[in-house]
Amino acid sequence: MKKQWWHDKVAYQIYPKSFYDSNGDGIGDLPGIISKLDYLKDLGVDIIWLSPIYKSPLADEGYDIADYYSIDPRFGTMEDMERLIQETKKRGMYILMDLVVNHCSDEHEWFQKAIQDPDGEYGNFFYIEDRKNDRTPCNWRSYFGGPVWEPLPGHPDKQYLHVFHKKQPDLNWENPKVRQEVYKNINWWLDKGLGGFRIDAIINIKKKLPFCNYPADREDGLSSIDHMLAEAKGVGEFLGEMAKETFHPHNAFTVGEVFNEKKEEIADFIGEGGYFSTMFDFAETVYGKSEKGWYDSKPYLTPEEYKSCIFSAQEKIGDIGMISNIIENHDEPRGVSHYILPEDLCDASKKLLAGVYFMLRGLPFIYQGQEIGMENTVFRSIQDVDDVSTLDEYRVALAAGLSEEEALKRVSVFSRDNARTPMQWNGSDHAGFTNGTPWLKENPNYRRINVEAQENDEGSVLSFYKALIALRKSEKYKDTAVYGKLVPFLEEEKNLIGFFREGERRLLVLANFQKEPREIAVPAESAEILLNNLDHVKIENGIIGLDAYQFIVGEVR
Repeated sequence: MKKQWWHDKVAYQIYPKSFYDSNGDGIGDLPGIISKLDYLKDLGVDIIWLSPIYKSPLADEGYDIADYYSIDPRFGTMEDMERLIQETKKRGMYILMDLVVNHCSDEHEWFQKAIQDPDGEYGNFFYIEDRKNDRTPCNWRSYFGGPVWEPLPGHPDKQYLHVFHKKQPDLNWENPKVRQEVYKNINWWLDKGLGGFRIDAIINIKKKLPFCNYPADREDGLSSIDHMLAEAKGVGEFLGEMAKETFHPHNAFTVGEVFNEKKEEIADFIGEGGYFSTMFDFAETVYGKSEKGWYDSKPYLTPEEYKSCIFSAQEKIGDIGMISNIIENHDEPRGVSHYILPEDLCDASKKLLAGVYFMLRGLPFIYQGQEIGMENTVFRSIQDVDDVSTLDEYRVALAAGLSEEEALKRVSVFSRDNARTPMQWNGSDHAGFTNGTPWLKENPNYRRINVEAQENDEGSVLSFYKALIALRKSEKYKDTAVYGKLVPFLEEEKNLIGFFREGERRLLVLANFQKEPREIAVPAESAEILLNNLDHVKIENGIIGLDAYQFIVGEVR
């Protein structure tokens, strides 16, 4: 694998609406982000990914873009954005924006022109079909529930395709004019000084045509869109063209949101000269999900299931390219609440989870608040929920026969709102996020879990993340932490996640993912402990004793 400028970096995702509010309107903004850049620099962050800040009606919280060339006034101005880019450059950091080009907003100029003349130039920017006898061209289910087809406003004889929200019409990537408009916008932003993009839902740009039905998999008579994606061929032609026209000439960093990739396609996606620099590993985030809906999905992964997911992903990627590792993002519940049982949730287990994913081979992404161990929030009623996906899954659970109380309980553990509650800066009102009323209720545990309480505490979760980043960036261990081969160790040992990172040096990572202590025989002449989530460790005659949820990194010889 050819070494790239971004390989040894650490990335951080900001959900701008919930990060820091500078003007008291209850919504996070760009000046708020600028004011926290030194915090991120001190943490050790190099790359900052911003969830969408474009002009948008926020039907899907900004992933419905009404103008790709404008900043939404809720978040600030274009001058604020330009200042953010300059301020990050001063600190040796890079800004990524979200690239959302499978769809736009129904309020975008293109769609409004398509409504005016469905048979004209802009009608072909979308998938618009005739509507006869209330029949739809296919029975695909949208990601947010219901059919993917919606009547075209003002045209009862027409319908348009939306695989997400009905206010997110899909762009027709088969139309070269659409692709050129997308590339023009990408280059416009890169010329402004962006470091690159996180690419949203990109596999969806290629549809299986002509439209056809698939066997219904729920009582609604619709079919999961995954069936279509499995049969769609040729997305690489679009992605290769996009990379050639935009990313590659700028040497931009790009990370793809890619699901359902086949092993033989990985080199095309992230190999040398691939479509993207890297892509996220979602193996553990999709594990245990049910086709029936969230109400039927596994609320927690066992340590063995988590271990199987991460090791399988590491083996699949191998030396083809550099994967990006996460435990949470804006679309997932809080990682510590998904991979750790509630009764075992504590600082030690949070640090263990952080250490395991951070020491994997790949680029670590931190989601805002993850570095202080933020947890899932508490929903008292469905009225507390903002997320469109959660609201749909609640309806699905009710239709399956669950009571309102049980339906809320089941969907709460997966709700995207868990990750979208305001960032917990301190123990003052509204967690120090705003002087006003936050757009989404803060997690009630903010007085206990916040940045201010952890900044000067050497034993805090925040301090442990800083130590992880320092180890990854240290001159002595950087090459091994970034490029070293990952070799599983005692893989058959239950509730133990152990592996070597072998490069210029040899690192051993051990995580005792259980309450019960254990002893591990280390196959080495000596071991120097470099990182430890507890204040003690027992080493005697080649035996390492690990207490409950103890995590260590050692150099072994």
